[in-house]
Amino acid sequence: MKESSPTILRRLIPGVVLGFVVLVGLALLGDLREVGKLISNFRWEFFLIAMGFTLLNYGLRFLKWHFYLKQIGVNRLGVGPSMRLFVGGFPLAVTPGKLGEVIKAVWLMRLTGVPVARGVSVVLAERISDGLAVLALSVLGVVSYPRYWPVFITILAVLLAVVIGSQIRPLVEWALEQGEKVRFLQKAVRSLREFYEGSFTLFKPGATLLAVLLGTVSWLGEGLGFYFILRGLGLQPSLELAATAIFVLSFSTVVGAASALPGGLGAAEASIAGMLIFILQLDPALATSATLLIRLATLWFGVLLGMAVWASSPALFGLETGRVPTVET
Repeated sequence: MKESSPTILRRLIPGVVLGFVVLVGLALLGDLREVGKLISNFRWEFFLIAMGFTLLNYGLRFLKWHFYLKQIGVNRLGVGPSMRLFVGGFPLAVTPGKLGEVIKAVWLMRLTGVPVARGVSVVLAERISDGLAVLALSVLGVVSYPRYWPVFITILAVLLAVVIGSQIRPLVEWALEQGEKVRFLQKAVRSLREFYEGSFTLFKPGATLLAVLLGTVSWLGEGLGFYFILRGLGLQPSLELAATAIFVLSFSTVVGAASALPGGLGAAEASIAGMLIFILQLDPALATSATLLIRLATLWFGVLLGMAVWASSPALFGLETGRVPTVET
């Protein structure tokens, strides 16, 4: 399976277009003139601090990615190539439902020979552990604002069902055996077995606990970055503001992921702005400005980093003709 440059870029087009529409729509809803004034008066040193916390988030999530690779038997992939694969996956977050991130499993197969289906289990484990981490950061906020309980409980139940279900091996083995009895499903079941073996390993209690702990600290960093965005817009420093920023960004990340929209675009922004207005009683223009700035410092900053990695290592990602380098495993 090979993804050409045009194919990968086509996958990004809907997300990029939607992202542009969302940014413009937010600016218009918040009163374009007022939003422009707030951003022009923004203290940009706080934006740099926010990007620093975003880099902390990425660094800790990379440790989790590399740890997961070790768990599925990828032991001889260097830190450099591993990091390029990890960062190179950032632009794929703006594909519908983040399904484009499955391409990371193809890149991983080219470098290490690990089956694509097993690599996909790493992508799933990343998403599940990140989801549990941001839910953990949202707990206190949800307790304070019960209106968010239904969404919180529903998403938590789904994530835990995946983790716990993966560990009930006899049930999964029985289901796979039934699938093997159906002739046209046999090939798919072979891939599912590879996927399940990876998932079973990655969702063991010890691995899951470590991954969620790393994820909690990493997403806490992004929440603190949002706090500094609010500071840069003139809000006064306080523990309450920091706690609210962490809750709003964490819970909005969950909402965006659950929406299955490219990069959570639209859903995450509406959630961030709406919660700022509801919880902090911010003016719509101020809430909109904060939303635009934090998405630039997180999602779109990551997309640009990933595309920079694509440009610096095109052969690694199948973005040019020629032989893709391999790593001995």
